[in-house]
This record gives sequence, structure tokens and C-alpha cells, in this order.
Amino acid sequence: MKILVLNCGSSSIKYQLIDMDNNAQVMAKGLLERIGLEMGEFTHKYRGEKHYEQLPIPDHTAGIKIVLRALTDPKIGVISDIKEVSAVGNRVAHGGELFKASCLVTDEVIEKIKSLEHLAPLHTPGNLAGIYAMREVLPGVPQSVVFDTAFHATMPPKSYLYGLPYEMYEKYGIRRYGFHGTSHKFVAEKAAKMIGRDWNDLKIISCHLGSGASIAAIDHGKSFDTTMGMTALEGLLMGSRCGDVDPGVILYLMDQGFTSKELTKLLYKQSGLIGISGDKQDMRDIRAGRDAGDERATYAFDMFAQRVKRYIGGYMAEMGGCDLLLFTGGIGENAWFMRHPILEGLECLGIKVDMALQDTVMGDDKIISTPDSKVATVVVTTDEEYVIASDTYNLVNGK
Repeated sequence: MKILVLNCGSSSIKYQLIDMDNNAQVMAKGLLERIGLEMGEFTHKYRGEKHYEQLPIPDHTAGIKIVLRALTDPKIGVISDIKEVSAVGNRVAHGGELFKASCLVTDEVIEKIKSLEHLAPLHTPGNLAGIYAMREVLPGVPQSVVFDTAFHATMPPKSYLYGLPYEMYEKYGIRRYGFHGTSHKFVAEKAAKMIGRDWNDLKIISCHLGSGASIAAIDHGKSFDTTMGMTALEGLLMGSRCGDVDPGVILYLMDQGFTSKELTKLLYKQSGLIGISGDKQDMRDIRAGRDAGDERATYAFDMFAQRVKRYIGGYMAEMGGCDLLLFTGGIGENAWFMRHPILEGLECLGIKVDMALQDTVMGDDKIISTPDSKVATVVVTTDEEYVIASDTYNLVNGK
């Protein structure tokens, strides 16, 4: 059974074709960018090769057609006919309180997702565009939706409510929902197996660190708290997102004449690492700037590490301890030079790490804590596409 996994943004489509009957082998994967602009970009990876071209991609339907043509192309394809695609799994950013698990796409499901668009206005239109496009191009193929927020549906009210009038929650659904749930669930289970334990028996702190970053407190297999909130702005400092900010700052900027549209651009696209450093979003560039004596790059580097530390300590206090601390995501898996200052000085919390070993780990699954550490600490690679494909496989097969 071959499943096409789609992650559609407002102007992009990420995809993977996964053969679930062959050890979940990734047959091909790729990215379409700049959809809707005069000229788009298409990268397609297959059998160890890479195909790249620039071409117009007017909308998501055109993008999906490009993907399917590539998958069946005699030169760069991996299947002979699009009928070999058995199902499609769609990543959807926000499920609100309506979706607490993955499900198959129906007209009713689409209407419910549309009703939640106000909760993720930058993501939901792209997510829906991918679903619509697949319905048009492959109308008979079942589709699933896998929600970033679903795993966090187990958070208790004390974790998800804001200190606003309760009516704001009842009337507008203003609460903390959390994101990266697909990744947090996957790596928590995987990391527990690495140390020979069942994740249902553990208190786990999962640090998904990348351009988008969040930390989750997972108590015996259930999300207890997480850093992202109603939107993906709350919590950690991120590549271009602000993280935690005093709401009074936003009110002040409004008084200075900033519009809602300008504030959205400021908070989502011009803040975080790039906002502090001035021109750097990649952690490798931030580090290089710091090492070269760039003061603002140093601020960005130190701020990122400090805020991760803050939440690790806070979540240990919330759960009454921690058995397993994990790092995943682009930064978490590869940037050993960022993990180092995060982990430094955490011995007071029972976290003891073999720093010489940890400073060599890049992109591998590895236990980096010392044998006498009270908290097992690991680096673990995530695979959100596999989780989406697995959920889709189970739903289609009635499991």
C-alpha cells in the first residue's frame, strides 16, 4: 500500500510517497515552493537522485499535478501509474477542540476544519487547498487528516486555559492547543524504546527544536503541557517567531499605529532569531556570528538556550520530576553546539550528560546521559511523515 503524504502550506507543498508494505520505505519526496507567484520551484528526490526545476505553479491543484507527473515520469518517477497511490495523508495544523485524533476526510470533516480556520489563518487555507486538489486529481482515493494539535487534547484545564475571562474560552475558543503533536508523540515513544522502557510508564520532556520550536511535558503517555498555545507563536524563541511576549507590548504597538496585518508579519516573520540577530535564522549562522564576535548573534544564541532551559526546569516542577529528556528537530538533532549550553548546569535537576559524547552527535539516535544520571537524556530523530502515513494506513484499513 503506497501512501502519499502531503504537508501543504499557503505557498508550498511538501510530499513523500511511502510504501507501507515495504518497511515504510520512502520511495520519493520533494518540495514545491512559491506557489501562486510568477515562477515556482520544484525539487524532487528519488532513488538517491535529485531533480530540480523552475516553472509556474499557479495554485495547489497545479502543484499536485506536478507531483503526480513526477512520481510517474519514466525518468524520475518511482511508480508506473497514479493508481498505485492507495491513499493520501494530509497534515493539518489546527484541529481545535473538534478533532482529538486523525480521521478520514469527508464533507463534514472539511466543513469542521473550515470552521476552525480563524485559529490558524496562515496554515488552514493551504491545508484545505491540498485536500481539494487531491479530490480533484484523484477523486476516488481515500484521504486522511492528521492534526498537529490532536496529541495535546489530553492537557488538563490548568494547562490549556489562559488567565482571561472564562467567557473568552466559551465564546471564542481562546485557549492553548499546542502544536508539533505528531512529532512529540512519535519521538517520545521512540526514545522510551531506546532506553528499554514503555513511554506509558515515564515522565518525558520532549524538545522539538527547529525553525519552529516547542517543548512538551508528557506524563505517562499523555500530553500534560506544551509551550505553544492557541497559535504557534507562544513559547520558545524561534527562527522568525517571537515566542513569549508581554501582551502589553502588542497593545503598545497598536497605539503606535501598527495594523493587525503589520503585527502578524512582525510576530511571525520578522522576530525570533532573525529579529534579534538582524539577518540570521539558521542556527549554524547564528553560531558563526557569535564566534566572530557579532553581539546580536550572541544575544540570539544565548536567548534560545536560556528559554529552552527555562521550560525544561518548569516542566520538571509541573510533573514532579522527569525520567526522560529528549531532543529532536533540525536543531535538536544536529546542533550539538546548541544542546551543549542548554544541558550545561542541569546537574542540579539530576540531568548528567557525557558532554564529550554529546558534542559528537549529529542526526543520530543516541543516549547521551551518563549511567548515573537520574534523567535519561537522548537525541532522537523524528519522522512526522511516517506517523501521518501510519495513521492513514490504519484508518483506511479500519484499524
